[in-house]
Amino acid sequence: MTKKISRRSFLKTAAGSLLTALAAGSGSYYYAREIEPKLLDTAVHKIIDPSIPQAFNNFRAVQFSDTHIGFQYTLGQLEKLAGKINSLEPDIIFFTGDLMDEPNKFLQAERIVSILEQLNAPFGKFAVYGNHDHGGYGSDIYKNIIEKSGFRLLLNESHQVKLGENSIYIAGVDDAMLGRPDLKKTAGSIPEGHYSILLSHAPDLADKAYENSFHFQLSGHSHGGQVKIPFFGALVTPPYGQKYYEGFYTIGDTDPLTLYVNRGLGTTRLPFRFLSKPELTLFTFHSS
Repeated sequence: MTKKISRRSFLKTAAGSLLTALAAGSGSYYYAREIEPKLLDTAVHKIIDPSIPQAFNNFRAVQFSDTHIGFQYTLGQLEKLAGKINSLEPDIIFFTGDLMDEPNKFLQAERIVSILEQLNAPFGKFAVYGNHDHGGYGSDIYKNIIEKSGFRLLLNESHQVKLGENSIYIAGVDDAMLGRPDLKKTAGSIPEGHYSILLSHAPDLADKAYENSFHFQLSGHSHGGQVKIPFFGALVTPPYGQKYYEGFYTIGDTDPLTLYVNRGLGTTRLPFRFLSKPELTLFTFHSS
């Protein structure tokens, strides 16, 4: 027998459900705005490739990306990040673009320099342009900060890293959205047979990177979607970060390219992160 529900009971139940939904919504809003953007996930991965010289076994590289300082990410967070990076004792450090959200409007550039120059890596610190680094007439501002901080800014070029008689090459390509990336020129600066790591802010250049015989690509840009919906995935992905937007991908069948897309540290457009925590990544390299 079906139990009748009084109008008063129905309204009471409906009101309770509405309040529960509102409480959950406000809780998710608070978490996405105030909590998750301040978390830090330190991911550790092994990269195994027969092209890596045995002298580089256990070589340690740290990648950080997309701080977007001035929007939500603060100088205090950057300072804590520098301490964390140094505690990982990297041999080499990579920054894959988007340092400030609006370079021409940020007035504490020297504070960024004083923090980034504290980063220690005996085999060098390398960076590439992101779209926000070019945006707002920021190209020269970014270049000045990066170089004063002790980073080498790679613009469609490569740099040899030697360890004894062995070497690998670190390459960097210009941003795909607002720059002029030239993968053919970049690849042409690397002698044949050497292991190569490509820094590209935009992950979706990976297909062309594979065509130019790079071994490993590190990217950012997509923020892992920044906001992800359960059972749906990334809510919004940017141009050149739509095909590959988070984690590892294998591109090609013969001598494939390994792509890793870092979720970045800051936020842009909307000050939220949900199911896409800020990320710092440590890679250790090994020859198989």
